[in-house]
Amino acid sequence: MSQASSPQEILTRALAELASAKDLALAQAWRNRYLGRQGEAQKILDGLKSLPAAERPAAGKAANDFRKALEQAWAERGESGAGESRATSGEIDPTLPGKPYPSGAVHVVTQTLDRIIDIFHRLGFALADGPEIETEHHNFDALNTQSDHPARDEADTFYLDLPPGPHGRWLLRTQTSPVQIRVLEKRKPPIKIIAPGRCYRRDEVDATHGIFFHQVEGLCVGEGIGLPHLKGVLEFFFRELLGQGTKVRLRPHYFPFTEPSFEVDCSIPGKTFRGKEWLEIAGCGRVHPKVLRGVGVDPEKFTGYAFGLGVERIAMVRHGIPDLRLFYENDVRFLKQFAAYGAV
Repeated sequence: MSQASSPQEILTRALAELASAKDLALAQAWRNRYLGRQGEAQKILDGLKSLPAAERPAAGKAANDFRKALEQAWAERGESGAGESRATSGEIDPTLPGKPYPSGAVHVVTQTLDRIIDIFHRLGFALADGPEIETEHHNFDALNTQSDHPARDEADTFYLDLPPGPHGRWLLRTQTSPVQIRVLEKRKPPIKIIAPGRCYRRDEVDATHGIFFHQVEGLCVGEGIGLPHLKGVLEFFFRELLGQGTKVRLRPHYFPFTEPSFEVDCSIPGKTFRGKEWLEIAGCGRVHPKVLRGVGVDPEKFTGYAFGLGVERIAMVRHGIPDLRLFYENDVRFLKQFAAYGAV
């Protein structure tokens, strides 16, 4: 193509050649010839340097208009034409069915956790969070757990090989109860929170135990808060979660950070658990006065209750899952059964 040709003459030829490009190879060759790094548009721009200064403004405008016209032609004809040519040349058969792409889904444990949070939101509980790497003080001392308590043994708790801080050794939290201490340290009653999160314990892995699990801690502290409030909240919660016929009972137990303390058992109509009517499903109690004093709250003025429940245990009850390990083996066949939407 002659360098003496004007941009308008080159543009006329270029548009005619593009219109006649019937396949992908010809269309790409046209693009390289006119819009490539060494293409006609670039040559015209490079030639501006040799023109007298007085001619450059007009010539520069013509060169830019030329390039814009080529780019517009390629946008309107080049890409679509290339696609059409691929279809007509047999590279793509538009009559074939499309390839399905499976959608993701919410994990069954996350579904259960979302449901738990939703119910407690309706009861007026706010969300609170805390670190998974905790201190001995927040995980044990502030919760009235004595130094000789079995839970503090290295056979039961994951201690970290780090220099101790001002609050004792570092560890992976064994419960989400430390969140209530952190909240009480920063805020004064009334307080009404739940703290969902992951916990870690040195348990033997079997059908009902693992080295990590999810827990939801609940705390309510204020004036005149007592056990009737606690039982009312738990009865409403478990009936919403497991069905309106669900029965709830509180069985005396021991926890160092509550006094009195209870295990929470549930009975669901038409269901038995390993041949038993009642299933232990949570722990609870009235917040121990020592816990309140430790965070600067007067137990003579303020009282409260706390509870903790395992998310995996509840998911197993809701869906009839026999083995805790199924949640974390990443078997798609298992997970698809509980997909909240689409397919895993």
